Order: sequence, then C-alpha cells, then structure tokens
Amino acid sequence: MQPDLSRLLRPRSIAVIGGGAWCANVIEQCRKVGFKGDIWPVHPTHETVGNLPAYPTVDALPSAPDACFIGVNRHATIEVVRALSDRTAGGAVCFASGFAEASSECAAGASLAAELLGAAGEMPILGPNCYGFLNYLDGVALWPDQHGGIPCQSGVALITQSSNIAINLTMQTRGLPVAYVVTAGNQAQVGLAQIGAALLDDPRVTALGLHIEGIGDIRALEDLAARARKLGKPIIALKVGQSDHARAATISHTASLAGSDAGARALFSRLGIGQVTSLPAFLEALKLVHVAGPLASNRVASMSCSGGEASLVADAAHGKGICFPPLDTDRAARLRAALGPMVALANPLDYHTYIWGNAPAMAETFTAMMAPDLGFGFVVLDFPRGDRCSAAAWDVVIDTVKQAHAASGVPMGIVATLSENMPERIAQRLVAEGIVPQCGLDHAMDAIEVAAALGRPHTRPEPVFLAEPRCTGALSEAQAKVALSRHGVTIPRAHRAESPDKIARLASDIGFPVVLKGEGLAHKTEAGAVKLNLTDKDAVRAAATSMTCDSFLVEEMITGAIAELLVGVTRDPAHGFVLTVAAGGILTELLQDSQSLLVPATRAEVRDALMRLKIAPLLKGYRGTAPAALEAVLDTVMAVQAFVMASPAHEIEINPLIVTADRAVAADALIRTGDS
Repeated sequence: MQPDLSRLLRPRSIAVIGGGAWCANVIEQCRKVGFKGDIWPVHPTHETVGNLPAYPTVDALPSAPDACFIGVNRHATIEVVRALSDRTAGGAVCFASGFAEASSECAAGASLAAELLGAAGEMPILGPNCYGFLNYLDGVALWPDQHGGIPCQSGVALITQSSNIAINLTMQTRGLPVAYVVTAGNQAQVGLAQIGAALLDDPRVTALGLHIEGIGDIRALEDLAARARKLGKPIIALKVGQSDHARAATISHTASLAGSDAGARALFSRLGIGQVTSLPAFLEALKLVHVAGPLASNRVASMSCSGGEASLVADAAHGKGICFPPLDTDRAARLRAALGPMVALANPLDYHTYIWGNAPAMAETFTAMMAPDLGFGFVVLDFPRGDRCSAAAWDVVIDTVKQAHAASGVPMGIVATLSENMPERIAQRLVAEGIVPQCGLDHAMDAIEVAAALGRPHTRPEPVFLAEPRCTGALSEAQAKVALSRHGVTIPRAHRAESPDKIARLASDIGFPVVLKGEGLAHKTEAGAVKLNLTDKDAVRAAATSMTCDSFLVEEMITGAIAELLVGVTRDPAHGFVLTVAAGGILTELLQDSQSLLVPATRAEVRDALMRLKIAPLLKGYRGTAPAALEAVLDTVMAVQAFVMASPAHEIEINPLIVTADRAVAADALIRTGDS
C-alpha cells in the first residue's frame, strides 16, 4: 500500500528532536530556505535549541507535528518514533545509523530495525541512516547540513540512496530547477519507489531522477513506472554497482554477459525508464525533459558557426540513438537564401560567421533547419567567461533561437561544448524562456538520446518473472538438451555410451559426419573433449579412446551454418531472470556482442534484440548469402523462456545455437538449477 507522505514532505509544523549540532543545523536550514510554519525543538534538558525554546518531550508539543527530524542515537530513536506515532505525527526522518545496514558489524542491528518498524506503526519514516529531504517548492529543509539549492515554482525531484551524492547534486550550477531532494537511507519502511510515487503526485514536479545503488522491490518499481506513464512524467535513472552474482558465476558465458548491470538496463528499458551512466548526463537529461519533455523522435538538427564544432557534434553522437537527417529540398533552398553561396549545406550545419550578428538571417537559418518531423534542434554556443569578457554579442543567438522555437514548435536548446562555458545565470534564463541549456557536448548527446527513447510509445509490460529455483544441481549436456527439447528446442540426433566401441557402433545409426563429445567436463573444447566432422566408425572409436572420459555423447554434425548464436537465461537476484541473445561459438568472447531482456519477453522484443546484434547482417543474409531461419531462432528463444517459467533455474545456456537456412539447432546446452 502506498503510504501517505503528504504531511511529511509538505509540512506546516516541524519537530526537531535532539540537541546536537545536526539538529541546530536543521533549524538553521529551515530558516534559510524560508520555512513559514512552526519549528519545535525537543530536548529533555536544554531550554533552547537553535535559539528556539525547546520542549522537554514529544508529549509536550502543542500538537502532533507534520514532520520530524530525529537526531538522537539509535536506541533513543526507537522510543522517539514510538512517541511520535502515538501522537499521530505525519512522519519522521531517522538520522541515526547502526540498524540493518550494520548487521555484519553489530548483531543487534537487524533486531533494532525490527523494533523501529514496530514503534513506527503506520507513521511513515525515512531511513534510518538518512540525511532527510529538501523541498524547494514550499521552503522545507529537514536537512542537517549545507545545500546549494534555491526555491523554485516547479522542477524535478531527485531521490538518492547516498546522502553525500544528494549534497553534491544540490550544488549543481547547470540551471536545473530542483523541486525536491530526498535521501532514502536504509528504506526500512518506505522504499525508493514509494517516495517516488509521492513526489510524482505533486503537480509541480515535472520529472523524477533516481540515483540507485540497489533495487529492493521490483514490483514497487513496476508500479512507479506505470504511475509515471499515467501522469506523463518521465523517470531518469542512474544505477551504480554490480552484484557478486555476475562476477562470481563462471560456469557459462551467459552469466558474464548478463550480469547485474545488464539486468538493470533490461529492467529500465522494459519499464520505460531512461538510464544514464554518469551524474552530468543524469542532470542534463533531467533538465532536457523538464523543459521539453520526452522528445517526439530521435531526429535532430545541429547548428554551429564552426566546422570544428559541427564535426565534434557528429562525433559525440556517433554510436548513439541520434539521427541527423539530411536536408530536404525546401530546407536547403531556404538556407541557401539566408546563408549565400559560400556555405556548404548539411546537418550538422556549419553556418560560418557570415551572418553573426545579423538577427534576421540567423533567425531564418535556425527556423529553416527546424523541420516539423524533428524531435529536437540545438545551436552550439559557448559563452565567454564573465570575469574577463563580455557576452553582449551572444544575446542575438538566444533571441533568434527563441524565434525559431516559436515559429517551428520544435523543442530547441543551446549547447556549450564545455560545461563551464554555460554560466548558471544564462542557463536559468534559458530555462525560464523554454530553451534547453546543455552543459558539455558529450553529456548533451547522452541527454538527447535518453529523451528520444522516453518519447517512444510504451505500454505497461507484463510483470517481471520472479521465482526461486526449485532444486539444486547441474544437468549433463544430454539431460539439458532433452529437458529443453520437451519445451520445443530443436536438438541434434544423438546417442550416449560408456565405451569407445559402443559409441562407434551407435554413430552409424545417426549417419556421418558426427560430433563426439566427452561427458563430465564443464569446458569440453579446452579439454580436447570435442571432435568434429568424424566420418566413420573408426574415427569415432579413435577419438573416444583419446579422451579421458567415462562416457560419451555422439551427435549429428549440423552443416550449412549461417550463424552461431548464444541463447541463455541467468537469474539475477536484483532484477529477475535475464534473457540474453548473443554472438555464439568462438565469437562470444571475441565480440562481446549481446543484448539482454527480462523474462517474460515478447517475440517482437526478442526479434528487435536480435536485430541489434553486430552479427545481425548474417541473420538477414550478408552479401548475397541465404538468410538464416530467423523464425526458428525465435521459436528456440521462446522455448527457452517457457522452460524457465515452468522450471526456474539459476542458469541456462545454449551455445552454440547453430542457425542454418531452415532450422536452428542447440548444439550444446547447459542447465544449472541451483547453486551447486
């Protein structure tokens, strides 16, 4: 159930409980940010805290406070929370540490966390081990330290599991209006997704930024994403950290390809949450969607007065999901009329300095570039440093960008190639005028890519499949193939035997050529336990005799291969079951060419993932070769997924899946059903 955080996040009265410097700082920060309500310090012996008269107990307060900052030790915190809950306070920030996060160092940590939850009852609490929050919309600072934010009328909300990162984010000078900054702490009671839902419900919040160290509740995150879509408010996530699960698993390639990072990317993509990989890109993406919202397409126009800048733009966007469409005839004609014969017309456009300062020509140039099917347009412009230079001549660019935006209706921005060349006062001015100020070319391209992805249609997906493996152990290759074949995976004709003579006789039943494999080895190829293209019984017998194995598997040799793929699933405790398709065989390690989805994935999603592989041209028919049996590949992937959902396993891998013109055959398979 979604807790009611409205009184806590938007209080009219605040209780500050404790007498240390942290509590005095909370009172000071509330005054500085302009809090208009009552502030009631609570301390059993101090007459004043932060120059305000103190009350000896929670029971002595004039009424139940809306929000409380609890700055006492962990044992006292429990009793204070109980007293506040009894008085039906609106909620509390628990500053103290030493609860569940310290369980490995302190045996009492987990039991104290349970006591804290029992004391809170239905009263919401943030933390413990939590710095608190800042509400710049209403002037609220349950915050025991400095911060760099300023009041705003609307803006983005930021949630982080790191208090230090929260402080750093408030110090940004990029012109991003920040409405809330909330630290989640241990999330003992109220989780990151529940906080996010409460913030999105504020109509003054335009977008949500999540700095995530770990995802504790996938179902809650799914609900948050659905709520954001319904409200039309984008979510941008910066996920850090990788689980031991991905690093420690060495039994197959799948686990290394689909570690925790791949699981997180697959989850965010599935839920329609934009993902970035750095704090600057995080802020730039939030700023773009605050001003312009998700972009209607990834088609972009770039304008600069330097060929060097135009080249930097092209390079910065290379490899990203950004398209610079060529100029059509009408746009080229308008640009030629505005720029004259000396300018090479292209997108990105170098309009040279011929028209610098000529407002009508600049306005016509920028407007002519803004085709109606574009998702975004920007002008590259670095501002001179204000302590040594004048930026007066740069105003004409701002004015003409505004004119082009108004005339075209296409969202527009001004991008400084270096972040320090976008002064905060100019960034704030641009935001107020509906123009996106972007600080740093590379991070601007990251932001555009994410905003364009957020603009694509997205419907609520099926819930992520979550289950525990039902047994432990690893199946042999033969057992794994039989198990998968029962769900529709095509496997080679095969026989098993425990002696070289018998396996040689059985090979004749299959028909030559055949493949011989020694059983009982995790990495058979490296051990010399795989022999290919054996053409008669004597060759099979000789190959078996050379292997140090107790049993053998002989199979038909699949010929006519067009491509070899890897298809695998690994259980990521943080994100569910990660389905991976990749270049297979010897190319798995060489190319690291993979795409990951979460189970259950649709057939269309799997097809799209296959087409994003570097080896996709092979599947489609490369340089006149026959196309691969793509539908058979899709049948195989969906069969593997069906197996997982029927019999959850820690790890499944088919590698290689040999794809010919008419079928896809699992030439090798592994199933690990537990940790053993």
